[in-house]
Amino acid sequence: MTRFMDVHHNMMGITDEQFREAHEADLAIQGDEGVSFVQAWADPDEGLIYCLSEAPSAEAVQRIHQRSGHPADEIHPVPLAL
Repeated sequence: MTRFMDVHHNMMGITDEQFREAHEADLAIQGDEGVSFVQAWADPDEGLIYCLSEAPSAEAVQRIHQRSGHPADEIHPVPLAL
């Protein structure tokens, strides 16, 4: 499995509850694509959300986000980590 960092833009003002609901929607169906979301972070002031996942492909990550109603604007493989 490869690790991926995806980024969602234009999420200004997202609340803790909205963020949690979006993340839980991903978690509920992640297994359909063999994705495992590891962590998510949000910056409501900048309108950014970052999600770290392990998945077979970037396309699998995007399919989960699309089905959950919040497609990623960027998805980057993370081949090295400390």
